[in-house]
Amino acid sequence: MAVGAGQEPDTLRFAGFGTEQLFVVVIEVDLFFVPLGFVSRAVAQDDDAAGAKQCRIRVNSSSQLSTHVRIRFLVLRSAGMYRQCNERSWPERRMRRWIFIVWVFLLLYVSVAGAADRLVLLSPHWEGIKYEFERAFKAQYLRDTARTVELEWMDVGGTSEAMRFLRSEFKNKPAGIGIDILFGGGLEPYLALKQENLLESYTLPHELLEKIPPRLGGVPLYDPGHTWYGATLAGFGIVYNRVVLQLIKRPAVATWEGLASPALFGWVGSSDPRKSGSVHMAYEIILQAYGWEKGWRIITGLGANVRNFTDSAGQVPKDVATGEVAYGLAIDFYAWAQVNEAGADKIGFVMPENFTVINPDCIGILKGAPNRGVAEAFIRFVMSAAGQKLWLWARGVPDGPQRFQLNRFSVLPSLYKSSPENTAVKLDPFSWHSDFVFDDRLASARWSVVDDLIGAMVIDSKGLLNEAWSAAIAHGLMEQEWERLAAMPISATEALKIAKTQWKDPAFRNQKLIEWTRFARAKYERRTKPPLMRPEYLSLLGLGLIAFGLVSYSRKRKG
Repeated sequence: MAVGAGQEPDTLRFAGFGTEQLFVVVIEVDLFFVPLGFVSRAVAQDDDAAGAKQCRIRVNSSSQLSTHVRIRFLVLRSAGMYRQCNERSWPERRMRRWIFIVWVFLLLYVSVAGAADRLVLLSPHWEGIKYEFERAFKAQYLRDTARTVELEWMDVGGTSEAMRFLRSEFKNKPAGIGIDILFGGGLEPYLALKQENLLESYTLPHELLEKIPPRLGGVPLYDPGHTWYGATLAGFGIVYNRVVLQLIKRPAVATWEGLASPALFGWVGSSDPRKSGSVHMAYEIILQAYGWEKGWRIITGLGANVRNFTDSAGQVPKDVATGEVAYGLAIDFYAWAQVNEAGADKIGFVMPENFTVINPDCIGILKGAPNRGVAEAFIRFVMSAAGQKLWLWARGVPDGPQRFQLNRFSVLPSLYKSSPENTAVKLDPFSWHSDFVFDDRLASARWSVVDDLIGAMVIDSKGLLNEAWSAAIAHGLMEQEWERLAAMPISATEALKIAKTQWKDPAFRNQKLIEWTRFARAKYERRTKPPLMRPEYLSLLGLGLIAFGLVSYSRKRKG
C-alpha cells in the first residue's frame, strides 16, 4: 500500500490480511531513500477500520539523497511482527528463519538503492586537474541528482600512448571498451577518433553552447557534429631561465628558429613528442609555420641542441627552472606554473608571434560509453562556468580550485572580464592575434608519421646527430652542411600519402623505420671521423685477450 498524505517519508506500513498463517506483504511506497538506511524497530499499531492490524517499520538514515523512488517488492512477515500485530507466536525455529529472510531482503534493497553512480575517464591530464574536477563535479552531481558518483581515472601515459591504447582496445571490442570519456590530449586525437567513428555525439544545452565561440584564430573550439568540445585552451611557446642566460651570456629567444642556433648547443630542453601530445604540437607547428624543408632544418638543429629528451612535457619547464637547461619547449600552463613559483624575474615564457597557435584541449564521449548519462553530466559541468572557473581562477578564489592552481585558459570569453585578482592567467586568448593559420586536419592525418620521423631522424639517432652537429660547428657550420644534416628521406606529400594509406600496416611501418634509421646514420656518420676500430671488433679483441690469458695461466700452473 502507498504511503498516505501526512505520513512520515521514512515510514513503511504493512497491512496484515490474516491471523492464522504466515503471509506475504506487498509494499508499494514512494519515499526519499538513502544509502546505509536500516530498519531499527517495528511497532504495533491499532486496528484499522477493516479490523486488520497495522505494523510500521521505521527506516533510519542520515538522509542526503532525495531521489524519488517507487519500489514494489515482497517481504515475508517475520514472527516478531506477527506476535506484535496478532498477539500469537510461532515456534522458535520458524521465527529465526523468517526474521533472517526479511533482513536479507531489506539489506539487498539498501545495497542497490545506496550504490553510487560511476564514471570512467581516460586522461593524460596531471593529478591537479583530476583532483579539482573530481571534487567539484561530485559536489555538483549531488546537488543536481541527489546521488553520489565515483570517478575512475585511467592513465596509460601521454596522448600518443592513449591513442595507441584506444585503437588497440576498440580493435578487440568494437562496440565499447568500458570507458566513458577521453579528457585531454589536445585537438588532433579527437579529429582522428571522430574519423574512425570512435566518439559519440552529445549536444550541449543551448544556454551553454551559445556562450562558446565556434572558432578561435581559424581553429574550431568544438565539433559541429558535437562529438568533442574544447574543454580548455593551450598555447605553445618557449620557457627560459633569465638567471642562467645572464650567466652563460646567451640571449632570450622568441622564435622556434632561434632554438636551432649552434650557440645553444646543449642548453635546450624538450620531451619526446612520441610520448607528449603537447610537444608534438610544437614540432607540428614548426613544420607548418616554416614549411617542410625549413621546418626539418629547424627541428634537426633544435634536436641537436637538446640536452636530453624527457618522457614528460611537464619535466622540461622544471629543468629550465632548476638551471639544467636554459630554454625549453613548453605548453603554456606548465610554463606559467614555474613562472608563478619562481617569479617572473627569474623565469620567462614567450609564444612566438605569428608562429604559434592557441588550440583547444578537448573532451569527448567514447563509443559505447557504459555510463552515458553520467558522462553527459560531466561534459555539461566541464563546459559550464563552474567548470571553466577551475581552469582560469587562482587557487583560493571563491568557485576556483582549492588545492591546485591549474593555470589554464577558459573557452568562455566572459570570464576574462573578471577582476585580474581572480585569474591565474593574465593573457586573454580572444584578444591575442596571429596571422598564422594552423591546418588541424593535416596535423591529425600525419600525426604518427611525423612522430616516427622525429624519432628515427633525431631522438633515436641522438648520439650520432650530436657528434655530426659538434663537428659541423667546429668547422663553422656552413649552409651546405646544415642542409645536408637536415635532409629527409621523404617529402611532405609522401608523408601524408603513407599516413593515409599504409602507416597502420605494422610490417610497412617497421620497414620504413629501418630505412629511415639507416638514412640518418649514413648522413650523420659522413661528417664524423670513423673510429680506428669498430666497437664490436674491440669487444671480440677483448674476449680474445681474456681467453689467451686464461690459457696461459692454466699452462703455467700445470708446468
